[in-house]
Amino acid sequence: MRFRPLLALVLAMCLTLVTACSGGAKAVDRTNVTYEDIVNTGRANDCPTLPDSARGSIPLDPSGRYELKDICMHPAAVEVKAEPANKRQEARFVPGKILTRYTSSLDEVYGDLSVSGDKLVFKERGGIDFQPITVLLPGGEEVPFTFSSKELVAEASGAAINTSTDFRGNYRTPSYRTSNFLDPKGRGLTTGYSSAVGLVPAGDEEKLAKENVKRYIEGTGTMDLSITKVDPETGEFEGVFTAVQPSDTDMGGKEAVEVRVSGELFGRLEKA
Repeated sequence: MRFRPLLALVLAMCLTLVTACSGGAKAVDRTNVTYEDIVNTGRANDCPTLPDSARGSIPLDPSGRYELKDICMHPAAVEVKAEPANKRQEARFVPGKILTRYTSSLDEVYGDLSVSGDKLVFKERGGIDFQPITVLLPGGEEVPFTFSSKELVAEASGAAINTSTDFRGNYRTPSYRTSNFLDPKGRGLTTGYSSAVGLVPAGDEEKLAKENVKRYIEGTGTMDLSITKVDPETGEFEGVFTAVQPSDTDMGGKEAVEVRVSGELFGRLEKA
């Protein structure tokens, strides 16, 4: 009887050790998960990762046809270029806080990869390739934009996918607002009023015309993809990305500002 407290203490210590070693929550492979494993955890927004030992190389045949699939880009930091208070200073990027919950990553992006001499060319064809995101700046201003990889055409030097491969190219950024969006005054592109109630369209000033005449405005961004890990057996690769693109213009009502997005990259190479 006198050994029961000691036995209970030993069992409690064993359970604590097992729980600590298991990491508390279950570590689940992304290819074998259920809805209950990821719901309300934010893990669906994460990209897969490779071990640090994945430092191989995948040579490419110039006559072969290849595809990059399952590309995932998870934004880790978003910065907005802000004008300085002092005109003598240069504009600089200010870090912002992502307000969008769990839905900021691009995923399942795919496209064609070709070899032309000593150059690789990637052309994006589809996937979950855009996400509306809003960031909060230190002064309280909220900046919306559409993070995208639509129609990305990026080039890299070399004839293999390895840890020295760096893609760079331009892509299209859709408008944050769609044509059926109505602003607080009921003005829209295809629906609503042509001007705010109480304002005469013919007497609009230039600053009012920008708000009254809605436009669907797209932009162009520049993206860098740097590969840091490669698994030749599975064709998977991991790395980092940096994208610089314009923000939303509220359908022409305000000027766009530069937004810089950086984060984690994952993808897989396959023969077409």
